[in-house]
Amino acid sequence: MKYLPFSALMLSVMINPVLAHENHDDHDKHPQAEQTEVSAPQDARSYFTDTALLNQHGERVRFYSDVLQDKVVLLNVVFTQCADACPLITRKLKEVREAMDEQTAERVHFISVTSDPVNDDPEVLQTFIQKHGVDSPNWSFLTGGKAEVDLVLSRLGHFIASPEAHSTLLIAGDVANKRWSKIRPDAQVQAIAQRLQLLTEPRY
Repeated sequence: MKYLPFSALMLSVMINPVLAHENHDDHDKHPQAEQTEVSAPQDARSYFTDTALLNQHGERVRFYSDVLQDKVVLLNVVFTQCADACPLITRKLKEVREAMDEQTAERVHFISVTSDPVNDDPEVLQTFIQKHGVDSPNWSFLTGGKAEVDLVLSRLGHFIASPEAHSTLLIAGDVANKRWSKIRPDAQVQAIAQRLQLLTEPRY
């Protein structure tokens, strides 16, 4: 499996048009995942930044120290006014959580960052969460000031002109061991769950 610097992974997210939001009305029709393991920069805190954001409970969290550090994570970008891909992917990620055994599910942290922080305040995110049945202690929905959210999104490879322009690519990571994968949202639920399980296992 080819190893790349994390910045190269993020560049591939940014330039891959097949993963643009507007092209994923039919994302469940394609069973294959596109997964690449990569090594992150040594100073992950500096790369990701410790930008202050808000979670769905209105609590102030630092993006690296509180959300990412030492965790196995699955990151994606959503916005609540989306009528197609975002609800579909959110429901798929719920199925991924349900497909994992209890021990793995407790170790994997799902992180959904809004691409529309102007409209998606914590209360709006809570409504979205309840609507789609994804209220979980290990699932954070993040918003905040537009400048702060834009900075975090840029570090995830999302340089977007509008909320709907975000990529639907999923990013899985074992933060402590600097193992990262990009996963297409049209991957099978079981394949995503198995990939996350592998990231929770010790690295020898």
